[in-house]
Parts: sequence; structure tokens; C-alpha cells
Amino acid sequence: MKISKLRLSEYFVILGLALLIIPINIQAQNPYDIRANYTKKEYTVPMRDGVKLFTQVYTPNDQSREYPVLLFRTPYSIGNYGEDNYRRYLGPNALYASEGFIFVYQDVRGKFQSEGEFIVMKPYRKDKNGSLVTDESSDAYDTVEWALKNIPNHNGRVGQWGVSYPGWQTVMGMIDAHPAMKASSPQASPSDMWIGDDFHHNGAFRLMYTFGWLSNNASVRSGTSTQRSARFDYGTPEGYKFFLDLGPVSNVDEHARMEP
Repeated sequence: MKISKLRLSEYFVILGLALLIIPINIQAQNPYDIRANYTKKEYTVPMRDGVKLFTQVYTPNDQSREYPVLLFRTPYSIGNYGEDNYRRYLGPNALYASEGFIFVYQDVRGKFQSEGEFIVMKPYRKDKNGSLVTDESSDAYDTVEWALKNIPNHNGRVGQWGVSYPGWQTVMGMIDAHPAMKASSPQASPSDMWIGDDFHHNGAFRLMYTFGWLSNNASVRSGTSTQRSARFDYGTPEGYKFFLDLGPVSNVDEHARMEP
């Protein structure tokens, strides 16, 4: 039986898709067992001003060699709270855990289980005169310093990564970086708020996006928590009507209390 050119091409497309799918299914059926290969601990890590930041550390059970440290800091909750509550995978993707790293996850200052005040895009302070002057750069530095002094079996080399706001945290960690910081991967960082797709788009202020992000991520809190704050109730399914009735931006605080 002859196979037409069209059917033959279809055959190779199907075969190619099958070859792509099979490895994914095998990996999904046999995922790397994080619990069997790593030990999880939780700490409150003191910063130079005394504020303690909630931190989770996953260390390989195999202590026959030393490992580099991978740091991830976020305002969006590191989640999986509790030392017996393990993440599905560690690092940027599921391939990292089997390679062998010490993974450090941290709620940034003022968010979720960490103490202190969260300030959106807190400016970098070059002149840190005294221990009470801090920023995201100093918090990253202090976290790395604590890790090297308190986590065994590291090789003295630290990397960090983050996407979106955690990408900005990564950028801040690159400024006045700890000498042990050897690699950084900031992705989609909103560090340039003027040109990007965050609070501004090519200079145009995005009121709806900005209000939505701030009301959900920067509202005033009463203390540390593992829970996300309740989403802002707009009182209407019509976004246009809400912002039309809002009036000038100066009226925002009457609708949602937000941190600076």
C-alpha cells in the first residue's frame, strides 16, 4: 500500500510528538524524591537591625561532598510552611535537586512569616551609616553571611535567582553583593518601572494594574502570617466603573490601606 506524501508527513509529525511526550511522561511517573534526598529546616534569620526573616533551608542528605547554595527571596510567600511540608521540586525547575544544591528560600522583610515593614521597591542606600539602615541589598548580604556560618557542607559559593519581583530582589542582591555571591539570574525584573509592563508602560501610568498589585501585595498587615491577605473587593464586576467613580488617585487610600 502506498502512503501519500501528506500522510507520510503526518506520520512523522505524530512520531515526533510521541518522542517528545514519552520522556515527559517518564519523568512525571518517576519524579525525583525531594523528601528522601533532602532535609528541610526552618529558621528566623536576624538581619543587622535585629529584624528576623523567615527562611527555609533544604540540605542534601548525602554529606559526602560540599554543595553550592541557591538563594531565592520573594514577597509572594515561599509557602510550604512547616518542616515536614516539602516542596514538589527545588530550584528554578525540577532538574536542580538531583544535581545537588543547598536551597535557601526566604520571605522578604515585612511579608508573610518575616518581621519588619515591606516597602515596595525600597531604594538602595549606598551610605548605610549604622546597623539600623537597611535595604534589600543588605538583607540579601546578611542572609548569605548567615547561611555560610550556619549551614554545613557548603562550598562557599552562592547563587541567586528570581522572576518578576523576585527578579528585582535578585538585582538588589547583586549590588554590594556578598563576596561568596558567584552567580545571579534576575529574570523579568521590574527594576525599570518607566519602560516595562509594570506600573508604567513606556512611561504611561497603568492605574488598574498598579492598584490591583498594591491592594493585593502591599496592604497594611497586623503581624506575621502564613496566609495571603484577602483580595480587594471592588464592589462591582465593572473595572471601568470602579476607577471612574474613584476619581483622582489621591482617593486611593480611602478605598484600600496600603503600605508606603
